[in-house]
Amino acid sequence: MANIPIWPGSSSFFPGDTPFGFYDTDVQFQTDADKVASWCATRLGYPLVDIELQNLNFYTCFEEAITTYGQYLYQYEIIENIGTLEGNSTGSALNNQYVQPNLGNLITISEQYGTEAGSGGAVTWKTGSISLIQNQQNYSLADTFQAVSESGNKIEIKRIYHESAPAIVRYFDPYAGTGTGIQSLMQTFGFGNFSPGVNFMLMPMYYDLLKIQAIELNDQIRKSGYSFELYNNDFLRIFPIPSRNGKLFFDYIVKEDRNNPVQNADQGLITDISNVPYNNPVYAYVNSPGLNWIRRYTLALVKEMLAAVRGKYSVVPIPGDEVTLDADALRTQARDEKETLIDELKTMLEESMRHNYLERQKQEADSIQDIMTKVPFPIYIK
Repeated sequence: MANIPIWPGSSSFFPGDTPFGFYDTDVQFQTDADKVASWCATRLGYPLVDIELQNLNFYTCFEEAITTYGQYLYQYEIIENIGTLEGNSTGSALNNQYVQPNLGNLITISEQYGTEAGSGGAVTWKTGSISLIQNQQNYSLADTFQAVSESGNKIEIKRIYHESAPAIVRYFDPYAGTGTGIQSLMQTFGFGNFSPGVNFMLMPMYYDLLKIQAIELNDQIRKSGYSFELYNNDFLRIFPIPSRNGKLFFDYIVKEDRNNPVQNADQGLITDISNVPYNNPVYAYVNSPGLNWIRRYTLALVKEMLAAVRGKYSVVPIPGDEVTLDADALRTQARDEKETLIDELKTMLEESMRHNYLERQKQEADSIQDIMTKVPFPIYIK
């Protein structure tokens, strides 16, 4: 059996010594790799006992500990900000970037109501028209428009522009009446360009409104009212019966556009937690509490690896006796320490989440307010 060398008591890290090389070019990682290896070996009893590992084993555990720290850190960041990040570009890494919360995603959801109200949204309102034929009252939108302009796709009519002209356009007609003498008089005051400016000069505002109402009431009683009936977004009946050929315009949406949940098919957008652009953490930027967690987790991984090595032979014969190795004890210690460290990290991250932070701020504000109520108020005498 080959004589494989074990930890000699020191090491010298060189880029390429880790399996993935995530942090090999980080100067701080290069400096700390040998320090962490020496610390772990010493914590395991070196030089009083041999450590059946090599420097590459220590470096591997060190790399895994940093990656595990970043994994949990960024998982919580993603959960905290997924509503803000969803739909944004995946092009730039978010490491060490401040993600400012916004209402973009909530507004996108509420835009669906805007689509129905005609005030916005992701579904485009389109404009169409059909030809009105003299003396023809009934029309089929499926035959005259839908089959031709939308290739048979189902449409939903949102607005039909079939109504009489507003009364204001008939305000200054023979029905309302004006006085040429008064107009000539007001011409001298410079109101000639505002035909007829006399009404705005000599009459109160409610007089204009009364005349507009009179025109509208006259049209409703003495004329055929402009109206329509629409059934199933297809059968359209026009009132009054058209007296001449013309165009009838309307707004509509294509139902397929509204029912399609994928509103943007572009690639390179954040769609779920799997493609939020977080990379491995930059080791040089990790603060002291983070570095301490990484070192302790590295030691737990080293214990786990050493237990696997020593567990290959549970008993080693020596002259006149035999030695029982501590593989089981190391394995148990490693498992317990890893669970404790993960729970500790999760607790810290949960406490730092926004809703917990705001809750603490509220408690602090309530406490300050309670304290201030017990402070004596000065009395000023004038």
